[in-house]
Amino acid sequence: MPELPEVETVRRGLAPWLTGARILEVDLRRPDLRFPFPEGFAKALEGATITGVDRRAKYLLVRLSTGHTWLSHLGMTGSYRFEKFTFKEASRYYEPTIVANHDHMLMRLEHPQHGPLHLLYNDPRRFGFMALFRNEADSPFLADLGPEPFSNSFNARDMADRFQKKATPIKAALLDQRVVAGLGNIYVSEALYRAHIRPDVKAQTLVTARGEPSVRLDLLARAVRDVLTEAIEAGGSTLRDFRDADGGSGYFQHSFKVYDREGEPCPTPGCAGVIERIVQSGRSSFFCPVCQTG
Repeated sequence: MPELPEVETVRRGLAPWLTGARILEVDLRRPDLRFPFPEGFAKALEGATITGVDRRAKYLLVRLSTGHTWLSHLGMTGSYRFEKFTFKEASRYYEPTIVANHDHMLMRLEHPQHGPLHLLYNDPRRFGFMALFRNEADSPFLADLGPEPFSNSFNARDMADRFQKKATPIKAALLDQRVVAGLGNIYVSEALYRAHIRPDVKAQTLVTARGEPSVRLDLLARAVRDVLTEAIEAGGSTLRDFRDADGGSGYFQHSFKVYDREGEPCPTPGCAGVIERIVQSGRSSFFCPVCQTG
């Protein structure tokens, strides 16, 4: 599934071309993706002007002049592209060759600067989905999300409050979208490496007896921000299913220190450790058993 950097990269690529565009026609070529399209979805979008393209956690949020917000989750293989048009900026998602049979939505737009545009949503596995709402509190996908990693609300103090007496492994705690929004398996593994914390230590061990954040928890908050910032600058990570709208790829996978590096030497200077892999809740965790401590 795409994580925050991949979705943010897509948002940045789409925003200059969608913001200000009027939606003239929406053609839904099937009744559903992972879930059925909302009732009256196409008609609700037609005639509206797109006032902005935002992101919340792993969701794209397209703001409309009608007061509605169109929510899009890309699933594993969802992608947006323009017909007969390529982006000049990155809008990365979906690696294999796009097959027109998997174009499930066509949107005809008119942009004041760019002219007529045909936006296509392609999704071979159909794990993506779309929703429509007026207030974020009314959306079941957004209502319980935690703070954004780049917001002032995300910090070691906030995590200490959430992790006190929490026996959950720290990796699982960070993957809980109610704790912090948008993190996934890859970037949690990388952030824990940078903070030198094993993925299987209990979250509560990073909080002092007085309920204060430990030094390592403060390092972790900074590591989360740093790794996400670097990943966004690199255009996300290409594993199996990630590319940009004109065929490019994200590059942060070349900067992985531990993720998918099982058996390789630890990159920490002076460390003699070898990267190990364990399975937590059905997901692979990669770490150095020497410099990532319990």
